[in-house]
Amino acid sequence: MAHASDGRSLEFKLPDLGEGLTEAEIVRWLVEVGDVVAVDQPVVEVETAKAMVEVPCPYGGVVTARFGEEGTELPVGAPLVTVAVGEGDTAADGPGRGAGTGTGTGGAGAQEAGTPAAEKKAEGSGNVLVGYGTSEAPARRRRVRAGRPAVTGASGRANGWARAAEKEADAPVRAAEPVDGPVLVISPLVRRLAGQHDLDLRELTGSGPDGLILRADVEYALRAAAAQGGRAADQGPGTDREPDAASVASSASSASSGFSSPSPAPGSDGTRVPLKGVRGAVADKLSRSRREIPDATCWVDADATELMRARTAMNASGGPRISLLALLARICTAALARFPELNATVDTEAREIVRLDRVHLGFAAQTDRGLVVPVVRDAHARDAEGLSAEFARLTEAARAGRLTPGELTGGTFTLNNYGVFGVDGSTPIINHPEAAMLGVGRIVPKPWVHEGELAARQVVQLSLTFDHRVCDGGTAGGFLRYVADCVEQPAVLLRTL
Repeated sequence: MAHASDGRSLEFKLPDLGEGLTEAEIVRWLVEVGDVVAVDQPVVEVETAKAMVEVPCPYGGVVTARFGEEGTELPVGAPLVTVAVGEGDTAADGPGRGAGTGTGTGGAGAQEAGTPAAEKKAEGSGNVLVGYGTSEAPARRRRVRAGRPAVTGASGRANGWARAAEKEADAPVRAAEPVDGPVLVISPLVRRLAGQHDLDLRELTGSGPDGLILRADVEYALRAAAAQGGRAADQGPGTDREPDAASVASSASSASSGFSSPSPAPGSDGTRVPLKGVRGAVADKLSRSRREIPDATCWVDADATELMRARTAMNASGGPRISLLALLARICTAALARFPELNATVDTEAREIVRLDRVHLGFAAQTDRGLVVPVVRDAHARDAEGLSAEFARLTEAARAGRLTPGELTGGTFTLNNYGVFGVDGSTPIINHPEAAMLGVGRIVPKPWVHEGELAARQVVQLSLTFDHRVCDGGTAGGFLRYVADCVEQPAVLLRTL
């Protein structure tokens, strides 16, 4: 994570932020060159595909350099800042070591009087992000077998991509002879992308540090293969031409840019919008869901008048307010207890359905940065009051961009209240790798036959989109009907409490 660039200066690199994230965009610098920083003081705010994160520096001293302007996207392992430290703090065997006691005074090389350097070295910074700031020297997260160089980079949209693009333009086919030993790939996204297209990573030459294979390398190889296949089909059998220089240069430019900035669409008056960050992560996940999951949707209208009255009565009795979303979540967990087939995932490699014992309930939340799905852990073990509090906390964090990667992953079932947008129905895309999603439309007065007479009632449309591999229509219909019964007659829910 960091190393001594000279006897008195330490270089702090963008840490691994977890959950397979390989890059982050600099949103706001929190320090200037020349500022004095304490151990664990946040120095930069970055945005990943998951959330906004303030990154603390594990060194105390004077900032001597910053790397990257606001808006720049950096790969994990790229330098962030260099910090000049005192004579006793230059040893940096690992993240969070030699950085001070974790309560730095803010002075350059500040050190408590009488504290031996060896003891100080062993303490660590205290503030933990993935990969640094631990109390003891951490084991390296990534091990490379003997004979291969260790690498710290992870993805490439930062400095050095222009050089990679030039290399790509000079080399029509981005491939090399297969090599023995481990493949230099860090990102699980890169491995997954290659696996989805049956691409052998050993045949690629990486453009990253020390030959690291980046996502752009895989995407370029796939485009080159598709282009060659298309030309072969157009030219007929027996013709096999290399791609012309112009098309290769265009592909290389596209790969190196990583959709990093808006640009006019060729031959039109439109504008290209970068598909990155939260929007890019959502696009990738939804595309994968559509590719892999054979989904189906069923829906039903329900009279929610009694549910709304029950909520009003609960909130009139004092205490924390109960949200409608919390009541719907409580109904969902009760329904999943009756129909566990829908709290599941499909292991495609093993050809097995994995039914899950715990309900981690995701809910769709629209923010200024796009759609996110925070996850309420162990929703089945929470009552309506506890669910209301957790929904409120996660929603506030989502709007502020402060959700952690752990709060955005691991869901087993999703509740989507699209009624807040003023619509009645939808056929949502399942949040891969889950097996189902319950959609809730707006609740509005409508004519309804109630107890044999026409009346104005509060009506809602409920929809269930489910993975047809995990169950058939009978199970899905039974789940949705139980949810509708609980909405219409909340007393039904008492049987499971």
